[in-house]
Amino acid sequence: MSTATVHGVSGEERGDLTKEESRQIRQRSLRLLGSLLKPLRKRVVAAMILVIISTAASVAGPALIAFGIDTALPAVLERADWLPALGVGVVYLVTALAAATFMASYVVASARVSQAVLLDLRMRVFQHTQKLSLEFHESYTSGRIISRQTSDLDAIKQLLDEGISQLVNGILYMGFIFGALFLLDWTSGLVVVGSVVPLYFLTRWFQKRSQVMFRQSRVLSARVIVHFVESMTGIRAVKAFRKEKRNEKEFGRLVEDYRDINARTIQLFGIYEPGIIMIGNLAVAAVLLVGGFRVVGGYMEIGALLAAVLYVRRFFDPMEEMAMFYNAYQSAAAALEKISGVLEERPSVPDPTTPIDLWTAKGRVTFDDVTFAYNDKTTVLPSFSLDIPAGQTIALVGSTGAGKSTLAKLISRFYDPSEGAVLLDDVDLRRMHPKDLRRAIVMVTQEAYLFSGTVADNIALGRPDATRDEIMEAARAVGAHQFIEDLPDGYDTDVNKRGGRVSAGQRQLVSFARAFLADPAVLILDEATASLDIPSERLVQEALQTLLADRTAVIIAHRLSTVAIADRVLVMEHGRIVEDGSPAELIGGTGRFAQLHAAWRDSLV
Repeated sequence: MSTATVHGVSGEERGDLTKEESRQIRQRSLRLLGSLLKPLRKRVVAAMILVIISTAASVAGPALIAFGIDTALPAVLERADWLPALGVGVVYLVTALAAATFMASYVVASARVSQAVLLDLRMRVFQHTQKLSLEFHESYTSGRIISRQTSDLDAIKQLLDEGISQLVNGILYMGFIFGALFLLDWTSGLVVVGSVVPLYFLTRWFQKRSQVMFRQSRVLSARVIVHFVESMTGIRAVKAFRKEKRNEKEFGRLVEDYRDINARTIQLFGIYEPGIIMIGNLAVAAVLLVGGFRVVGGYMEIGALLAAVLYVRRFFDPMEEMAMFYNAYQSAAAALEKISGVLEERPSVPDPTTPIDLWTAKGRVTFDDVTFAYNDKTTVLPSFSLDIPAGQTIALVGSTGAGKSTLAKLISRFYDPSEGAVLLDDVDLRRMHPKDLRRAIVMVTQEAYLFSGTVADNIALGRPDATRDEIMEAARAVGAHQFIEDLPDGYDTDVNKRGGRVSAGQRQLVSFARAFLADPAVLILDEATASLDIPSERLVQEALQTLLADRTAVIIAHRLSTVAIADRVLVMEHGRIVEDGSPAELIGGTGRFAQLHAAWRDSLV
């Protein structure tokens, strides 16, 4: 079973994980983050240098104020010496300008890093999900994939664009202030050390609880998106079966759950932020009280006390800002966990390490003692063997669940057999170069998916370099040319999403033209004529004679009119071939196919 399915059934997709699972997921996320930042390490170092200089310059302010009050001001009052005061003012101005300049440069540099990371991550998710096998996509819903590419990446974008700058700047700011405070007055520094203890426990309490809640928030966000996508994708079924009210109720429940988890998160912030403010105010009061007594006793200058109070006040300012951005951090961390989980998936049908080239395939297909089970569960094909000579057209007939579509998926190498091998021209499909495999074998399914673009673009999907004449010739061969010419812009008509400008039967004709133009050695038709009406089917029947000529063909069909063009019929039951012969031989017999044919003929009457 794939990792995605395991995660979906266990804790990661529900948001309840053991400590060990949480640790492994954090390590996985950190590995992903490290791989994203590694190519940008020079930019990251440059940004860090800029923010360090900016922070050091901004921290110098209170120390300069202390020097001005304790040294420069007495020099003016006692000796009328304005030079120290002027020097303090100039230095203060220079440090302020330096802090602003370097901070502006840091913001630009960090923004470039964050955009580069987002671009890399977005491309990785898209490229990796395309490479994953059909097994993954059949278990990992499209809504969850969309959630990874949209809301999860948006959460990371928010953190990189805003949160990281605040976090890095805040940590450095607190560190510099801590050092400056100890250099100025170590006693005041000890007071701050004492305040860090309750601050640490408060932050740990907040971190543990918010981490769980934000992980649950990402899960619930994905569920909302999944439900929305499924409802909109299946809108015809929703309307046909009056499912609107049930959808509203289910969607309302999901949205309420999402609202509730966000409300609980806000309640956490309602405790954390005031707690930080209270600890900061108590620390300022303690420094002021202790420092006041020391000033009275002559152990501390008034300027130093003022600087110490300013430093302590500034020490807690970033904590309040970091609390505000901790929301973004936790949300992004949970999102990164989800994305890293997808990127950790490995194809169940991997490309061969040392592929065998098969430039020109003849089309012989062999099943050599194949056993297959989906997700290692119930066996669909038990010890299945079959030889299809090159150029032969076979029809697979049988009841639903007999294993016909599984056979087609194995020939297309959407799945690999659990045992045994599927061969093309005596070459194991698992060892064939993927380009040769996709060029040699093409499947046309019942759902003829058309991509956004023109009709011509969709026909040329398998051969993007095809000329317009070749595209038109393929359309004529399958009887699609006339209806395409009748479209508003002919072959340049935009079919829109899911082929909205053409009917189901016309989409199927376009898919036939696509297959004809690709010119594969092996063509698989999986219920490919099911969406055609009788006149269209007759037209396609004639076109299939051209389409199937000189190539191996596997036809899966419940309409027995399609089976008539086959050289050989295989009747399957429970993953085994129970009848094998020409259509005429089986019709003339007394077996399963003869019964099916008689029932079909009676239905026409």
